Formats: sequence, C-alpha cells, structure tokens
Amino acid sequence: MTIKLAVFDAYGTLFDVDAAARELAMRDPRLTPIWPQLAFDWRRKQLEYSWLREVMGEYVDFWQLTRDGLDWAMAAQSVQDPDLAEALMALYRELPAYKEVPAMLAALKALGVGRAILSNGSPEMLDAAVHAAGIDGLIDEVLSVASIRRFKPAQAVYDLVEERMGVRPHEVLFVSSNGWDAAGAARAGFRVAWVNRAGFPRERLPWKPADMLRDLSGVPDLLTPLS
Repeated sequence: MTIKLAVFDAYGTLFDVDAAARELAMRDPRLTPIWPQLAFDWRRKQLEYSWLREVMGEYVDFWQLTRDGLDWAMAAQSVQDPDLAEALMALYRELPAYKEVPAMLAALKALGVGRAILSNGSPEMLDAAVHAAGIDGLIDEVLSVASIRRFKPAQAVYDLVEERMGVRPHEVLFVSSNGWDAAGAARAGFRVAWVNRAGFPRERLPWKPADMLRDLSGVPDLLTPLS
C-alpha cells in the first residue's frame, strides 16, 4: 500500500525530553549528579499519570501532567525549590528536536509524503516546541488529544488521524519512540516504525511494529522504493 502520511509522536520521538534537565544541570550544580535520574523519573511519571487519568476518565491538560511529574521527580530527589521547577518547565516548553529531525522531515517532504504530529501534548505546548525547533515549515498538521480530552493509547486518539487528515490507517506510517504507543498505533491499523533509541526489548503485547529503527534518520528509507 502507498503511504500518504507520516505521523509522529512528539515528546521523546521528535523532541528530546531529557534536554531540559540536562541543560539546566550545566548551569546549576545541584542538578549535576542527579539530572539523569530526575529526567527519567519526570518522563516516567508524566506518562504514568496520563495512563492513570485515561483509565479513570479524569482528563487534565498535559502541561499539568508534566508539572505533576516534575513535582514527583523533584520530591524523589529531595529537591524543593519552586524557582528550579519553574526553570525546568520553561525549558521543557522549548525542547530541542533531535539532530536528525529537520533533514528527515525535509526528505519526506521531497518524497511527497505528508507530515503530521499526533501527541498527548496540549496545542500550546506543541506549537511552542515546533516553533523552537524551527520545523514549522516541515510539519503540515499538529493533532492534539486536547480536542477529545483523551490520552494515548485510547483508540479515539489514533482515530483523529483519519478524521482530521482524511487518510485511511493503511495509508499512514506512524512513528514513535514509545513501545506502548507503537503497539497502540499498530492496533489502530497503521504501519508502525518504532524508534528504539534505548535498545529496549519489544513490548509483550500482541500488536507489533512493522519496522524498528535506532533513530529517525532511517524513516525516509522506509518509504523510498527500491531501485
């Protein structure tokens, strides 16, 4: 089947979620020994809270979930400093894209493949991240779960792609760095590429990605016909 649209998860896939803690650690020595664990816990709790709120039917804006996750991660490291928390949140709003992202998106554009984001992030968060990364002109559409007040991996989230973009699931390449998101997208009928940056084992779920990559640079090759 011909792929008409590449849909990307945002945080951890296009945007480096560790960058906020890593960058501030270069300026604040208190973070130097703890930033890797802080960043890991921050991301883990952000995701856990999205799953729990989805199961309980208690939606809140993803920016609030991000702050809740940070508060937990800072408490786990016995760090109590509102100014530090505000500085980390400000950096999170403008996370950098991974270095291969602009060239990868430009290659897809040259192939005539549409490019969209489907994310748990709020519209404001996503707009800020896309602009900060300088990829505004390389993304056709940004889809946020805020419009339906649900979180991945709910089927209703993946249904937004067909509803808003007018493409059938089999015409979509869905790209995510999250194994659980890759499984949800495969269940929804997309062709899925899992960007397994950390070399994790496959999730023990029945829905498998069609492709596995170490970074995003190989995405255009998945859509380029063999000569």
